[in-house]
Amino acid sequence: MGRASPLELSTLLRAWSSGDESALDRLVPLVYDELHRLAHRYMARERAGHTLQTTALLNEAYLRLIDADNVQWKDRAHFFAIAAKLMRRILVDFARTRGYQKRGGNLQRVSFDEALVIAHVPSEDLVKLDDALKALAEIDPRKAQVVELRYFGGLSVEETAEVLKVASITVIRDWNMAKLWLFKEMKQRK
Repeated sequence: MGRASPLELSTLLRAWSSGDESALDRLVPLVYDELHRLAHRYMARERAGHTLQTTALLNEAYLRLIDADNVQWKDRAHFFAIAAKLMRRILVDFARTRGYQKRGGNLQRVSFDEALVIAHVPSEDLVKLDDALKALAEIDPRKAQVVELRYFGGLSVEETAEVLKVASITVIRDWNMAKLWLFKEMKQRK
């Protein structure tokens, strides 16, 4: 698999958005490894024995990405932010269908603490985190986007700032405030 510059990826993404199917053919080998790492990072947070595998998550996200007809790709950061959001949505939907939100089931209750925001999220807490993120998005959409891009998307502060078109210091502030807000929200959702 090749290694491309962010500029080359952005150019290919824009060409693909404009209908150039050959751009997609050149793009796939350039983004595959990074998408696989993103999927692996998500799956590493899941419980042992999770029935969804890294490759299945990657394939499902890939199919949804190439099926996204109306997306006007801006650049590499935008692409990976959307990919991260799709992977998160796939895992949350999977967790919901598996009944992780039911009370009184065979699930072991896992408390949420601040480390959860920056460490591993068991599947059952992923649903709670998703609900908390939705609540945060209603109050402050940008802070929710920062969490999604940084935590779920694995974007750096600078890449997040680029996607959101804000200063890096704003991303850092939003990240810190969002972690505290999510910590409090998750404690209330026990």
